Amino acid sequence: MNAPHRDGETIVVNVALGARAYDIAIGRDLLGSLGARIKALRPDAKVAIVTDETVAKHHLAATEASLASAGIAFSRVIVPGGESSKSIATFEQVCEALIAARIERGDLVIALGGGVVGDLAGFAAAAVRRGLDFVQVPTSLLAQVDSSVGGKTGINSRHGKNLIGAFHQPVLVVADTALLDTLPARQFRAGYAEVVKYGLLGDAAFFSWLEANGPDIFAGGPAREHAIAVCSRGKAGIVSRDEREMGERALLNLGHTFGHAFEAAAGFSDRLLHGEAVAFGITLAFEFSARKGLLPASDAARAARHLAGAGLPTHLKDLAGPLPDADRLMELIAQDKKVKRGKLTFILVRGIGAAFVAPDIDAAEVRAFLAEKLGA
Repeated sequence: MNAPHRDGETIVVNVALGARAYDIAIGRDLLGSLGARIKALRPDAKVAIVTDETVAKHHLAATEASLASAGIAFSRVIVPGGESSKSIATFEQVCEALIAARIERGDLVIALGGGVVGDLAGFAAAAVRRGLDFVQVPTSLLAQVDSSVGGKTGINSRHGKNLIGAFHQPVLVVADTALLDTLPARQFRAGYAEVVKYGLLGDAAFFSWLEANGPDIFAGGPAREHAIAVCSRGKAGIVSRDEREMGERALLNLGHTFGHAFEAAAGFSDRLLHGEAVAFGITLAFEFSARKGLLPASDAARAARHLAGAGLPTHLKDLAGPLPDADRLMELIAQDKKVKRGKLTFILVRGIGAAFVAPDIDAAEVRAFLAEKLGA
């Protein structure tokens, strides 16, 4: 592992997509430079800021001040906070607001918020006038390390998570780590699950570094920015090689097939945040892999121990409220985007940092595993 960067240094990670390449700027107190960055990128553009009610209270004024200082005209669209905003109704509201604000193809949409706002605003940008450019300004740890990069946008269906959407890359990502200071502790923990995911799926050295430095990431400072940069570089490399998830990019879904099923069962609510569902799903993916003889049980225990140590759910007892039976969970898993012609595809592991795509997994084997877990 490289040593963490010096405090106050801005890290720039490039997502190499040819003519659609873009930069991820990572550092503390970058929001003030947003206007200047956009002016350099699109000198004559108007801007529409899409954000949610909670983020608006903390960061909308500073965002608008930065745009105003650069002489950029702007409007705003504010939606309710939470996963419920990833809906067809809210998507329509955002699209209509962008059209009413006369945001044109040469203008920009800014997604100011966490993963929900980024997915929603990005999908609206992909759809309005058949495609508007947009900028991600992620305000949660989960968004800064994962969802703001790579161009996956979308909303939820009653059948499952992220089933309606589009690939639509941003033109810039500005990850101001100072914005994480206002994040509730539970939300920060949930985002940490996605940080750990990068180590577990393909970077054993990074996972070992997290085991040693996890508390420093929670405390802030260079360790936090270093972790975000490592995750961003990892995702940027994967996206540049497999933008449309035809192969390698599916590895980024480690824990998500199991996790999304439990998240849907909880009604996409605060009962189970996305990152919490991912942590639980990663634990199940490791345990299922160990059951299949793919890795030692000690590796599965090591992964679960680190997630649990960060305050994330790794056992059924950690999940609040009633749970569905194995049959209902299998119905939800069958709606997963990685299902091909009815065949289940999971991301499994052969060890710490050694995830792989496992097609044609026997549904009966998965059901038996879940039934056993639910009965435990």
